[in-house]
Amino acid sequence: MSRPAPRPTCWSAIADHLEHLGTRTVFCLPGDDMALLAALEDRDIEVVLCRDQRNAVFMATGYALASGTPGVCAIGKGPAFTNALTGLLEAQAAAAPVILVADGTPLGRLGTGAFQEFDQMGAVRPFTKWAKRIDSADQLAAALDKATAVCLNGTPGPVYLELAEQLPYEPPAHPVPRRRATPQRLAPDSDMLREAASVIASARRPLILAGGGSRHRNAGRCIERLAEVIGAGMFTTASGRGSLDENHPLFCGLAGLYSTGPAAALWADTDLVIALGSRLEETAVFGWPESHEVPVIQVTADELTLVTGRPGCGVIGDVSRVVSGWASILAFGNPDPVWTDQVRETRNELLALAEERSAAAAAAPLSAPPKVSQVLDSLRAVVPDDTVLVQENGLNDMWSYHFPHWSCGARGGSVVPSEQTPLGFGAAAALGVAHADPARPVAAVVGDGAFHLFRAELPTLADSKCPVLYVVLDNGGYGWLQTNLDQVSGGESRFSFIADRASGLDALSQSLGLGHWRVDSWGDLEGIVRKAWEQCSSGVSTVVEVAVSLADAPPGVEVPAGDFPDREAPTREQD
Repeated sequence: MSRPAPRPTCWSAIADHLEHLGTRTVFCLPGDDMALLAALEDRDIEVVLCRDQRNAVFMATGYALASGTPGVCAIGKGPAFTNALTGLLEAQAAAAPVILVADGTPLGRLGTGAFQEFDQMGAVRPFTKWAKRIDSADQLAAALDKATAVCLNGTPGPVYLELAEQLPYEPPAHPVPRRRATPQRLAPDSDMLREAASVIASARRPLILAGGGSRHRNAGRCIERLAEVIGAGMFTTASGRGSLDENHPLFCGLAGLYSTGPAAALWADTDLVIALGSRLEETAVFGWPESHEVPVIQVTADELTLVTGRPGCGVIGDVSRVVSGWASILAFGNPDPVWTDQVRETRNELLALAEERSAAAAAAPLSAPPKVSQVLDSLRAVVPDDTVLVQENGLNDMWSYHFPHWSCGARGGSVVPSEQTPLGFGAAAALGVAHADPARPVAAVVGDGAFHLFRAELPTLADSKCPVLYVVLDNGGYGWLQTNLDQVSGGESRFSFIADRASGLDALSQSLGLGHWRVDSWGDLEGIVRKAWEQCSSGVSTVVEVAVSLADAPPGVEVPAGDFPDREAPTREQD
């Protein structure tokens, strides 16, 4: 039986716009109106039907971060909308170009207590760069173009379009010419560029910090070339990971919370920080010396993210344009060989420390529970070097933030939670990352507490044509909360955030056609990870549960103290 041709609607105009954007995938949980699905029925656009609106926005955020193009999500109204707000909070903090389209109460019934009526526009504005309610079809084309321009330009971020529910019954207005759907990259002021270059030229111990604003903005490895010219050590923030070649001899890992031991000593000794596309958020500067005498040159596309109160200057502009401008000014740099040698030695020390930890773990009986460092070693030995690693931010899974226990190398990628770190983001975002480039492998390292929040989406994962390998670190629940509780109770509390019980993931995964494996001893670890990856490579999303110890905390996180571990900042050496 042939399907009748769909009647043109405003959703048809939205589908046309998605094709104009080059959108590969839409993540959605529609309300009662199925007009969007009807409009997409015969389009070459994948539709991921989610089970939870929050996860749908998480997936769109992962898609946006991995691709650099808008992630699109469509939902209903009322409680569907409020479910999505946590996802928008994360998209905003992650500076992800997400377009959220939601139903809204019909214009004629606003203020009447209509079914699921809610002031969505009032609620959404703090979470977005721009929000627009559309009450008539003739507003739609301009709103779509504006939403695209706002979410992609400046510092990227989420935008919101609310379609009054009467719109599907209106024919789309006459289309207007669409504007270009690529970001415009802001060139820096030439005087400020030269002023900052002068500061860089006078520094003897510079460090480069690449933040999330460096993602997709390091064409031709211009940041690494700048580091070589000025002899700078290179670090990333967590969200900036994947923007630099982590095989480079001047790369020394992640900054702030994840910078310990010899890497932390570099931060104590530096005389200039060049922050590229970083908001210098709390986790990025955690552990920095309290003294504010070290100047910071901050490059940002948005003046509102400039951090003042430290010496230095702010350069407003696109990271790649600023770095390219400096390269021409500083073409004949005069790096300090003593500092460059110190940076290289620091990297070598980090590599040696990781090897020592791996060797110590391997000395345990084969029946011993796996160490998280062994999990990462096995994963790195099995997956291709262009794999995108998607992470959570729990007690055990933070090991993957500590270079070189995981390295993105020159071809690998990374997607992590922002400073908001909503539990379950990484588990859901991994599916969006996989849809951003189906040819690229995706692995996710997540805690069991986070994965169980994602559990409702296992049918969604099973339906997806883009497989993901999930490595679930099972310590029995919420490890970070338990270790904080143990700090104040001496381990004698009647309360507990962990439990020794079967997860049931084996039966659930198998019933859905997903792969499932369980590892309880490190002697079985690499063999099972290899089999799981083979299964995932065949097109079947696969879950590997690994039993890990609550005490297996990464370096520098051994003593929790609220949001952050209890750690003393290194002392800066004086000239």
